[in-house]
Amino acid sequence: MNRQEILSRIKENPEVSVLIVGGGINGIGVFRELALNGVDVLLVERGDFCSGASAASSHMAHGGIRYLENGEFRLVREAVRERNLLIQNAPHLVKPLPTTIPMFKRFSGLLNAPLKFLKMLDKPSERGSLVIKLGLMMYDAYTDAQGGNRIVPRHKFHSRKKSLANWKLLNPEVLNTAVYYDGAILQPERLAVEILLDAENENPNARALNYMSMIGGSENTIILRDELTDENYDVHPKLVVNAAGPWIDFTNRKLGLSTRFIGGTKGSHIVVKHDELREAIGENEFFFENKDGRIVLIFPLYDKVLIGTSDIAVENPDEVRCTEEEVEYFLEMVKRVFPTIKLTPSNIVFQFSGVRPLPHSGAKTTGQISRDHSIEVVSGDWTNLSFPIYSLVGGKWTSFRAFSEQVTDKTLAFLGMKRQKDTRSLPIGGGRGYPRTADELKRQIESLSAWTALPKDRVQILFERYGTRAESIATFMSGGTDQVLRSLPDYTRREIIFLVQHEKIHHLDDLILRRSMLAMLGRLTLDSIHELAGVLSNALGWGDEQISAEVARTLSILADRHGVRL
Repeated sequence: MNRQEILSRIKENPEVSVLIVGGGINGIGVFRELALNGVDVLLVERGDFCSGASAASSHMAHGGIRYLENGEFRLVREAVRERNLLIQNAPHLVKPLPTTIPMFKRFSGLLNAPLKFLKMLDKPSERGSLVIKLGLMMYDAYTDAQGGNRIVPRHKFHSRKKSLANWKLLNPEVLNTAVYYDGAILQPERLAVEILLDAENENPNARALNYMSMIGGSENTIILRDELTDENYDVHPKLVVNAAGPWIDFTNRKLGLSTRFIGGTKGSHIVVKHDELREAIGENEFFFENKDGRIVLIFPLYDKVLIGTSDIAVENPDEVRCTEEEVEYFLEMVKRVFPTIKLTPSNIVFQFSGVRPLPHSGAKTTGQISRDHSIEVVSGDWTNLSFPIYSLVGGKWTSFRAFSEQVTDKTLAFLGMKRQKDTRSLPIGGGRGYPRTADELKRQIESLSAWTALPKDRVQILFERYGTRAESIATFMSGGTDQVLRSLPDYTRREIIFLVQHEKIHHLDDLILRRSMLAMLGRLTLDSIHELAGVLSNALGWGDEQISAEVARTLSILADRHGVRL
């Protein structure tokens, strides 16, 4: 169902069982769960899907080893299970990630956990080898407790000699390294869009709209505004799920509700092009404690390196940007692990910043704020609304499915419905039927190449981007006259047109920031921006004036939010 058909249906029948406000990963996760269980559900997002907090992730599916120190054992158990499920259900986009922890002390940090529990510790001591060894043993035990086959290997501990042999440029002051496994979410925004499309395909009464704002409401009515046309629509929900992330309290205020559920913290990252650093880390993420106690990361992102992250309390999520101070911090912190590698701002190809939707807390430091999730219910006589509002506080990429399951069980109980399906072993998008071995993948690529007459290397690229959805895209590409893009020869016009027609693209930045990795990997030029705008103009019917507006909008977003000036 396209956008116009969805809008026409809302006008004809504004009744809906559940309205979800917010199209980040939590909202999309709940949308899929409800759709699978036969609920008529409408999701609205004021921008593009996954363009807010969910677009600022560290690209990790992780069990949260550091949450053990805060005593959040339930969260770690849940996150380890969900990490494993993501690797199994979305193998095209989520891969096992060897993660290396360099250690510079032996016995430091033994009292961190008990002192945190007694609320007597503001700044933890640096974690030494013994503490990290104990933590990794617990972490492995949680993975073992999941039952069945191990999805990722157990950790390994290395001496200084072995560590320096494994990583030639590693700081010679290191005492030990440990290598354990988590998961890498290579393209988080693509993963979210594929989950959303799966939901719509499953249930014709599940509808999702980007660029649709919730602007107010009273009694039994919510007012929506189409950000593309400025037209307003009324809907009458039985229940509202507020999945606006860091904007939850702002969203509740539009409905006349004064809440203080969120106390978010800002996390920024930079992406750098630096061949020596990329070679130094290999396929390992380096996850370590900086000198100030902040847990930071150096992450292999295709041929680039992702570096992050900060943890700074903020008030207004719309104003967050990666600052010069943060950039300086990220460049400097690399020296902690690789002291001979020189990074400068000229190596940065992309930067981004977002706000974690953490609960409002009286914790003395941001690192002590719980990373767990909860549902805050607002209903009853003290509102002027006839429906309850479930505000989704917290949550993270790794555990979105478990949180969504919890929200859906509560929603189904409210609606008097029973769960019909669950998503634990449900493949996501291009993970459906994805080959499990290299030989299987090779056979699928050869078969699809023969079927569509596309070159094998082109089909392989499609598999890397889209998993088994490559079959639909390759079939579309071979069904008409196609042309390789001059400025981006690993893309073709019909590949882009397929994404526009099937993935709810309305602006140029939707494509380059969220349906692809073009911006994040520093692959854009002015020429490619104009060429892509031309392809979208044919697919979306833009005139010259709108093409110019889209190019200007995209260049402004890239410069303002991502430090990219073309």
